[in-house]
Amino acid sequence: MLEFFSVEYTDVPLQIFGPKHLTIVGVFVLFCLSFIYFRNAWNEKQKRNMRIALAITLAAAEISIHVWWAYWGIWNIQTTLPLHLCSVMVWITVYVALTDNKNLYDFTYFLGIGGALQAFLTPADASMYDIPHYRVMQTLIAHGLLIAIPIYMAVVEGYRPTLASFKRIFIWMNIYMVAIFFLNRAIGSNYLFITEKPPSPTLLDILSPWPWYIPQLEILAFAILFILYLPFLFRDLYVKRQSQSAA
Repeated sequence: MLEFFSVEYTDVPLQIFGPKHLTIVGVFVLFCLSFIYFRNAWNEKQKRNMRIALAITLAAAEISIHVWWAYWGIWNIQTTLPLHLCSVMVWITVYVALTDNKNLYDFTYFLGIGGALQAFLTPADASMYDIPHYRVMQTLIAHGLLIAIPIYMAVVEGYRPTLASFKRIFIWMNIYMVAIFFLNRAIGSNYLFITEKPPSPTLLDILSPWPWYIPQLEILAFAILFILYLPFLFRDLYVKRQSQSAA
């Protein structure tokens, strides 16, 4: 049992897109698809309770990793401050889900899903551990919930982002990135992976070397945010066309 929580790397590292990894991905995909059924099957109280339960689970997962780092004496300001995009989005997502705050929902949808997808599909920080080790399971569960909760709130509870928020969030994301760039220079960290690429295999490996991958990341981030907005854009166009036809 102690091996499950050990800081020592497992004998075999995680096989990204291997059977174990794809099983976890598949479970979360089925979980998200189930929202289509539950949006009609549950009453408002059941929907709210599920949203709160998901938020508490996400918060517990994030707190647990800091406890794990502290227990093994590896917590430090260079690597474990909650400054990566997903770490910030954890607490925004938890707050939005617990308080029913629609003003911040756009951040959870665009940046929560957009940021977590990369870490969910290529979990660089935990890839030296194999499933079911705590470190890799925590990474997959936390990032999976960062994706699932905004989808749940959109599909089940009717939340939605707007085109105006798409532009606003892209601007704020860049402001945050500039601030983190100077913080990285000051304390020798690599938050947001803008000082260098992570050592483990990630989707960033297909981009150019530093610093040229940073403007490429800008383009990629814009494309991801736009793709995430497309379902709502298509729905708006469909509703508008239906209204025009009825008129």
